[in-house]
Amino acid sequence: MTASKPNIVFVFSDQQRWDTVGCYGQPLPITPNLDRMAAEGVRFDRAFTPQPVCGPARSCLQTGRYATENRCHINNTRLPAGQRTIAHALSEAGYEVGYIGKWHLASCGPSGGVDDFKTRPIPPDRRGGYDDYWLASDLLEFTSHAYDGHMFDGEDNRREFPPGRYRADVLTDWALEYLQTRDGERPFFLFLSYIEPHHQNDANHYQGPKGSKERFADFVPPADLAALNTGDWREEYPDYLGCVHALDANLGRIRAELERLGLAADTLVIYTSDHGSHFRTRVGEYKRACHDACIRVPMIACGPGFRGGKVIDELVSLIDLPPTILSTGDAEPLNGMRGRPLQPLAAGQASDRPKEIFLQISESQCGRAIRTDRWKYSVRAPGEIADPFTPASSVYVEEYLYDLHADPHELSNLVATPELADLRAELAETLKRRMVAAGEVAPQICPAD
Repeated sequence: MTASKPNIVFVFSDQQRWDTVGCYGQPLPITPNLDRMAAEGVRFDRAFTPQPVCGPARSCLQTGRYATENRCHINNTRLPAGQRTIAHALSEAGYEVGYIGKWHLASCGPSGGVDDFKTRPIPPDRRGGYDDYWLASDLLEFTSHAYDGHMFDGEDNRREFPPGRYRADVLTDWALEYLQTRDGERPFFLFLSYIEPHHQNDANHYQGPKGSKERFADFVPPADLAALNTGDWREEYPDYLGCVHALDANLGRIRAELERLGLAADTLVIYTSDHGSHFRTRVGEYKRACHDACIRVPMIACGPGFRGGKVIDELVSLIDLPPTILSTGDAEPLNGMRGRPLQPLAAGQASDRPKEIFLQISESQCGRAIRTDRWKYSVRAPGEIADPFTPASSVYVEEYLYDLHADPHELSNLVATPELADLRAELAETLKRRMVAAGEVAPQICPAD
């Protein structure tokens, strides 16, 4: 290739728990390609989302700022007009930028209104700077099912899925087509955003490839789900694993094509997800909670700056990926980016990283949380102060405290334990500090009743 900078392929799943992946402990042979990628690259063992909701998490990835800062703290909220993204920065650094798949950052307002693009082509000014190549739907779960559907190209033409082809396979077909048609004059950044293993909204089920229920019927339930003994994981987990297995096979196809094209050595591949799934064990649906089942995700990188089969144990966040991507492309940082590049951590040279993950929670509540190595501390705004769709509150009430060393599956809430009052006060101060650092006003945090 003639480009002097690495290519970057960002492979993004939706609603994928970290423990679906073999190198994170999944006992079934679900992810041989991800496991191979981890063995060659760098696996971040404890990676977390900053927002356990689809659209807000995506806004963090595109801007490098927390969801309340970019004003996308809930779904059905567009990136603000004029908002700079990683695509803009990479374009200015000489990259061709392309996007394939689910976007979820174009629509706002009531369904059917002028600002509703859930099932319509997304106008160029709402594509976040991905001006060179575009093949997407705002809500892919609204324009497709497991074996049928469509997306829209950069000229607003509808592109239909081939009959009988599984959705993840179709998106990969089109990603391979993209790779095969690059001229090599510029390095490329491809953001490939799958919908799997997200549940199919109108069917209210996970939809793996045909035969998933039989193929993965003998699954080993994650310990947190088995211990809670609620939710719908018994019925849904086999198809969920089927979705992940299909994603893994398609990751293998992408990496094989990069190899065939002679691009593998000069391409950084990053794989992660926007959030996890607790299978309706914590609240009435699949996400929107502070528990690790919701917020912990796989994160594996392989390519320039990320080689050697390393496993990083430090806590990292999706908010760290935008500066990592821009650092890879030697692009100028975006104003107000909150994360830190992961290259020094992968090289064993990082010494000043935060000791906690900061989390904003919305739609189920107006909440905030931190996760340290040992503790999970979460607060929520009381109902009379703020509803779940309010960006922030001046008052919060302690909701959860978990000792993750003694209770890794978060089954015993210690938030009202008198002996831990000093610890809660310390964690509250840390949480307030992180809120202020994210542009919020330091709130009052009240003890649990």
